[in-house]
Amino acid sequence: MPARRCLVTGAGRGIGAAVARRLSAEGHAVALVARTAAELEAVAAQLPGPSLVVPADLTNPGAADAAAGRVEREWGGPVEVLVLNAGVAVSAPLARTTDEDWARMLEVNLTAPFRLLRRVLPGMAEAGWGRVVAVASVAARRGDPYVAAYTASKHGLLGLVRSAAAEVAGRGVTVNAVCPGYVDTPMTDRTVAGISATTGRTPEQARDALARKQPIGRLVTPEEVADVVLLCVANAAVTGQGINVDGGAVQS
Repeated sequence: MPARRCLVTGAGRGIGAAVARRLSAEGHAVALVARTAAELEAVAAQLPGPSLVVPADLTNPGAADAAAGRVEREWGGPVEVLVLNAGVAVSAPLARTTDEDWARMLEVNLTAPFRLLRRVLPGMAEAGWGRVVAVASVAARRGDPYVAAYTASKHGLLGLVRSAAAEVAGRGVTVNAVCPGYVDTPMTDRTVAGISATTGRTPEQARDALARKQPIGRLVTPEEVADVVLLCVANAAVTGQGINVDGGAVQS
């Protein structure tokens, strides 16, 4: 595949950083987007190929246009590969989920991806080639207790992916989602801390409980998720899909 202009959100750590490293290793130019510039600079220093550090709060309505415009100005063309990885999670019983929790889950996990997709999809369709991969979650495929707001946002993200894929399937553009289970990332570290604080389990016991939710008996690695993202970038016949990367927890 020729070198492509890529934009990865949530690229400062975890899955986003792993995806950025894989794309760069394949010869692509990678724009790194997240709120913390220092984290992005650290990832950029690891990449063998061209990179852009684009600090941004994607809940800002103008951030999508600014980030895509930066790629266009500095690299002379539109975003060709968009990886929508930035996300947040909150855990609470439904009755104690606040309006603020609900709004934040939708804003970060669904509205921000929608704005970026809306911004870059026309350019991809006009060029006759493009790849969009959203990092959803197994929460997009099922309902679990205590994560209603997060689950609703991820179900919405998968619906957005499917509808967008149907619109551009005949234009050389694919739109897919990967749906990880529990991945060994800072987000899971926060989940472990929350379980430990509310149940009295040690962090090691809490982490082991999450690992045992997956039939493979361990957490998924960020690199394993990145492998599936790269599959979606490489394969023109895969579109409109939500691909589980969860050690067999959800079979579909």
